[in-house]
Amino acid sequence: MSTSSPETAPEPGQVEVRHDLAHVPLAPPSRTSGVFEVFRRRYLLRLMVRREIRARYAGTAFGLAWSYINPFTRFLTFYFVFGVILGRGNGMQNFAIHLFAGMVLVNYFTESVTAGTRSLLSNRGVIGKMAMPREMFPVASMLVSLWHAIPQLVILVVACVATGWVGTGPLWVPDAVGMAASLLGFVIIMVYGTAFGLMFSCVNVIFRDFQRIVQTFINIIPFSVPMMYPYYLIADGERIPTQYHDLYVANPVAEAVMLIQRGFWLPTCDGPCVVKPATGVVQPDFVSDLYSRGFIMLGIGLVLLALGQFVFSRLEKTVPERL
Repeated sequence: MSTSSPETAPEPGQVEVRHDLAHVPLAPPSRTSGVFEVFRRRYLLRLMVRREIRARYAGTAFGLAWSYINPFTRFLTFYFVFGVILGRGNGMQNFAIHLFAGMVLVNYFTESVTAGTRSLLSNRGVIGKMAMPREMFPVASMLVSLWHAIPQLVILVVACVATGWVGTGPLWVPDAVGMAASLLGFVIIMVYGTAFGLMFSCVNVIFRDFQRIVQTFINIIPFSVPMMYPYYLIADGERIPTQYHDLYVANPVAEAVMLIQRGFWLPTCDGPCVVKPATGVVQPDFVSDLYSRGFIMLGIGLVLLALGQFVFSRLEKTVPERL
């Protein structure tokens, strides 16, 4: 028969000290580490992303196929209007690749910002029931938008390969510098999309018309980047004064578009990619300091992301009562 040793009696005053919480520093119950806390809860983040993807295609007959159909029809529309009717592709090799490469990142950015702005309002039922960092919702919206960009990227790769096999140009072979440039373009869009999503989502809860203001500016994005027209139309100074050139290339979306065009469109060209139709003079494909500008844009984006986290942390306390 085993015997157990008697428990040691607590010393006088030990129980009182154990339950005395006066020395414990107070902290707000909602205190988190912001975006870093979101990625520490990767399982919950995956659930949120899957939930949004399933909700978007719930009840549809084609499901995920719409991720291929919608961008393809949008591409055909832009190509017919700007390439065939307006002749913006004159003097350019593989204008269709130039156009669609830009569309991939433009669509990713516009969807990420639009969905991020509405993310808190769209998940008002979840916010009141589950304890989680509220930054989870804008970040999940950005990742869902990235998921929708993957089918467009697949179409772009197929188009690049087909250009080499069917057309007269060289066989498309991705190079390391071009793929690194494309990756940098994606990262820039991810950072800026998340930063704007954090800032705009809380503002949209307070001021419900804000999402419509955002949508108004989003409609300008496709026309403010070298996607439907070559870059040299901005750089030559014939249509736009040269002093506005630096303002144009300061647009992070324009920078990201040129980076992905460097990875996918440039290798499909046989010789100079752009020649001025009237004179036959070779024109610049991209801004001269493309790569250094890319890293500068990324650094500015990280600062903007920190600012977005600061704004979100300040405003999120008012979210539950306004929802």
